[in-house]
Amino acid sequence: MVRRVVFNQKGGVGKSTITVNLAAVAASQGKRALVVDLDPQGNSSHYLLGERLDGATPTLADFFDQVLNFSLYAKPVSAFVHATPFPNLHIMPSHPAIAEQQVKLESRYKIYKLKESLEELASEFDEIYIDTPPALNFFTLSSLIAATGCLIPFDCDTFSRDALLGLLARVEEIKSDHNRDLHVEGIVVNQYQPRASLPQRLVAELEDQGLPVLKSRLSSSVKVRESHERATPLVNLDARHKIAQEFSALYSELTKS
Repeated sequence: MVRRVVFNQKGGVGKSTITVNLAAVAASQGKRALVVDLDPQGNSSHYLLGERLDGATPTLADFFDQVLNFSLYAKPVSAFVHATPFPNLHIMPSHPAIAEQQVKLESRYKIYKLKESLEELASEFDEIYIDTPPALNFFTLSSLIAATGCLIPFDCDTFSRDALLGLLARVEEIKSDHNRDLHVEGIVVNQYQPRASLPQRLVAELEDQGLPVLKSRLSSSVKVRESHERATPLVNLDARHKIAQEFSALYSELTKS
């Protein structure tokens, strides 16, 4: 089972958009796909459930509450998985309360619980996509320990470029200390404008440094905003649109690598 985490400590780089749309492409191709939304802001949860999110219980807050309060009558991890309106696509939704649980989870060293739980779903899902908060905290560390592959979004910004080497080093450290199965599948170039000189130069510099930049590029498009507003992934909204096809190309590149 493939378990991918989308990770970057910088906010606004498209983590939730990439997470949801790659999972949606996988689902559209017949894969049983699951999104795990570990960001307290819940953007992936809103994206896939829309207004249905208000009634989606139990959430990851209930899951972590169960982790903290061990019981012989605990619910199986599958109880926290919800269907979305899209075939083959499911989600473990976030909740703002998980931010308050973080200190207790850290102090009791529960960083391996997510990995153990997701491994229990191996017979139910082909691919799992994990959305993370824009910080290196308990939830991000748990995600990197639980994952087999890591995708790092890059939004063609000078500050993002400067932080990339540190991010890659951190992933390698976590691999060495906690998760030998983890590897960086690639840097995802997002918000790419091929006619602008700065994005071209920044991406070329990353490639010249030998960094694992994926060939597929994700454009800047108002269709993404429409997709968010309609709580519908791009491949389900308009599979023929350029940005939807770019996500499909990115998914194909990942599955062939």
